[in-house]
Amino acid sequence: MVKIIDIHCHLTFKEYDADREQVIKDAKAVLKGVVSSGVEPDDSKHALKLAAMHEGFIFVTFGLHPIHVAGKTDQEIGKYEEFISENKRKIVGIGEIGLDYHWVRDPLKIKRTKEVFVEFLGLAKEFDLPVVLHLRGTGSEAIEEGLRIVSNEDIRKAVFHCFTGKPQLADMICEEGYYISLPASIVRSKSMKKVAKRIPISLLLTETDAPYLSPDDEERNVPQHVKVVYEEIARQRKIEMRAAEEEIEHNFERFFGVELR
Repeated sequence: MVKIIDIHCHLTFKEYDADREQVIKDAKAVLKGVVSSGVEPDDSKHALKLAAMHEGFIFVTFGLHPIHVAGKTDQEIGKYEEFISENKRKIVGIGEIGLDYHWVRDPLKIKRTKEVFVEFLGLAKEFDLPVVLHLRGTGSEAIEEGLRIVSNEDIRKAVFHCFTGKPQLADMICEEGYYISLPASIVRSKSMKKVAKRIPISLLLTETDAPYLSPDDEERNVPQHVKVVYEEIARQRKIEMRAAEEEIEHNFERFFGVELR
């Protein structure tokens, strides 16, 4: 039986401290694999330990979320980059990295965020790893700028995680050969549903961003809620659920360069 995949969540976050192993056990009953994204050094170390405990099911990406950039010195970032280099064979990607104009508004902090973003794209190229992009802001400015940057930096493999942009912008991303990942909050978004329907299925991935963006606004999100994304993709494209599962599994393996068991 083909199972579903959550390409982006945060199993290390405090929201799971009380029942993390149960959450993972429940996810294993429904999912074939999850990718837990490290957002800063300590979080990445925790994610690596978690993946070692659940080898072949939990995969890890290392990044520096834009909201954490300003709080780190050049020395701290350099030390983190060394840690990433030492563990490059244990991770499947660099991310999440990018721009956040919702939380980061100070011009000097924005400038530094962009510099660190480009620096981490350099790591991805050096280690030949795909990139998981966090691009958030009012309107589409952050997404458009992020697209320009990854294209200018000659990044071959990137996924626009938790894509919230307009369908026309999704078309531009796919024309560059980049992937788009849709979250479980698709149930509340007409725009995401349109994206699910129109972009090439070969460039589509699925995620929860758990513990955030639950399909039910009132509750904590968990990886198995990614099922609603598959259901919506199947509905919008008028295909069988199994066909959606198979396509996205191929996309996952091709993008991250791993084979699921």
